[in-house]
Amino acid sequence: MEKIISILGSTGSIGTQSLTVCKKMGYRVKAITAHSNWKLMEEQIRQFNPEKAVLTDMEAAQKLKEAVSDTATTVLSGMDGVLEVASDPQQDTVINALMGVAGLKPTVCAIEAGNNVALANKETLVAGGKLVTELVKKKGVLLTPIDSEHSAIFQCLQGNESKSVKRLIITASGGPFYGKTRSELAGIKKEQALKHPNWSMGAKITIDSSTLMNKGLEFIEAMWLFSMPPEKIDVVVHPQSIIHSMVEYVDGSVMAQMGAPDMMIPIQYALTWPHRYESPAKHLDLLSCGDLIFKKPDTETFTCLADCIEAAKRGGLYPCVLNGANEEAVSLFLQDKIGYLDLFDAVRQALDHFDLGDYNSVEEVLEADRKAREFVRETFTR
Repeated sequence: MEKIISILGSTGSIGTQSLTVCKKMGYRVKAITAHSNWKLMEEQIRQFNPEKAVLTDMEAAQKLKEAVSDTATTVLSGMDGVLEVASDPQQDTVINALMGVAGLKPTVCAIEAGNNVALANKETLVAGGKLVTELVKKKGVLLTPIDSEHSAIFQCLQGNESKSVKRLIITASGGPFYGKTRSELAGIKKEQALKHPNWSMGAKITIDSSTLMNKGLEFIEAMWLFSMPPEKIDVVVHPQSIIHSMVEYVDGSVMAQMGAPDMMIPIQYALTWPHRYESPAKHLDLLSCGDLIFKKPDTETFTCLADCIEAAKRGGLYPCVLNGANEEAVSLFLQDKIGYLDLFDAVRQALDHFDLGDYNSVEEVLEADRKAREFVRETFTR
């Protein structure tokens, strides 16, 4: 059966791989959005013929509009265009591969329109998990995970009762610096932090992986996706990235999902669940895997993971502030405006600075995010 798909963030790593999966599965791509990469989007328009294409950068959108004037694709601009695509009820699934908390409002719009959401934007649940999960239940739509770790847990839970789960075990590669001391991390430059040993990803998530912040955000995301308290979620370092996560059951059984480190596997499963089909992804060669190693995370050096767990336990707006502080810090680090250790300190100080309660609207979440970013800029770039 043909599915109608829209992709938010089509020019990024997840977005381009999602298009590959859609082509292989014969799905119709109804709309695509991105920030400013108009040249790649032009190629995507000519290959997939979407009804709408959106660039949030106004100047880039104008260039795209001129470049594809000979096509039937309508070019829109700004975040309003993204929300229009997400809100279209005449589609099956919206893939949210946007970066950062900017993905929250489009997710909410997609769900309110009755669309299923395949989620690669973890910040949606980190910052606004309560709102999103309540809305999913109200609208009766599917929220399927694209993150490899959450896809692994999702797969390991199939056919089992949630009450029989003892704990979720999220695996972490450890990034490029695991095993180093804080003093050894002091001089790290962005060029070093952007070299992940196993995965090819965008700049922001690669930096987050190097600090273990990404694993902390995934911890919070797992709480909301699987209705699991923080006490029943653990993180282990698994440098080979072969086992993507595990579920331990009360009878002592541990179910693990294994596969090559290829994001097309979780992308396709998020779109085809509960069915499986041939995939363009690499297949795992067990004989070449070697030893599979597991280690305890070093949360004294990589404090972002511990801070995420603390924010998860505090609840309310604390995960939102933690996420906003981190997003701003990573942006500043990539601009060479702060040092590598400031990434850890920005998150910790933001958590200590704010006295926060609960939230009941997207606007409250975005305001807390704004304040966290402002705090990091004022504190670390004086």
